[in-house]
Amino acid sequence: MTETKKIALITGGSRGLGANIALKLAAKGVNIIFTYQTNKEAALQVVEELKQAGVHAVALQFDIVQIKKFTVFFKELEVLLQKEFGAGRFDYLINNAGVGLHATYEETTEEQFDYLLNVHFKGLYFFTQQSLAFIHDGGAIVNMSSRLAQASVAGFSAYAAMKGAVETLTRYQAKELSPRRIRVNTVAPGPIATDFGGGLVRDNPLFRANTLAATALGRIGEASDIGGVVTFLCTADASWITAQRIEASGGMNL
Repeated sequence: MTETKKIALITGGSRGLGANIALKLAAKGVNIIFTYQTNKEAALQVVEELKQAGVHAVALQFDIVQIKKFTVFFKELEVLLQKEFGAGRFDYLINNAGVGLHATYEETTEEQFDYLLNVHFKGLYFFTQQSLAFIHDGGAIVNMSSRLAQASVAGFSAYAAMKGAVETLTRYQAKELSPRRIRVNTVAPGPIATDFGGGLVRDNPLFRANTLAATALGRIGEASDIGGVVTFLCTADASWITAQRIEASGGMNL
């Protein structure tokens, strides 16, 4: 643990994309704080892997839909930053927490819609807003979107609509936070073989076949294809990049 090391806060870091993002940032010497919803065992395993990578890491149980509890979370974060990292602020925020839904437009319920809204957009909107008091000037925010926001694949209307809102928000955040030199970008993965959304991409043979047929690079995406892109956007190598949507899909539907 070193005070001079950068610190990243990642929502949803105990598995899949979030865990890989944490590991890729750790490979660059970035200390990690990440949240998890329920799976403490998986979270602690990721913490151990991060420590083995040579950085300090802490996992916090947190549910992004509990918007009324954000103030309490950030008070606890303030104490944790000082106690665990000897710091008052962090450098990078990666808004990764998410859930999937595969349901037709006609089948999607109001309850499903509201839950996706709270997880992917409203939660992200106000979590980021409250985090601004703790992000260093010159820091970076990466919002996770999806190729589905622009691809129009049947069965993802609600999920994709939330991600479309995130992409619009990213541009506004980049503009309004520019006086503090905080860069804000979106990463939009294509289909990735994780347990996200019930493991649809990983486990459904028909979905995998259709994905392969549409992907120029000829394989299914893996979590390791995304973490490096997010890490790049947090580093000085991306210091002139803001308000951008970067798709990482292996060249889908070219």
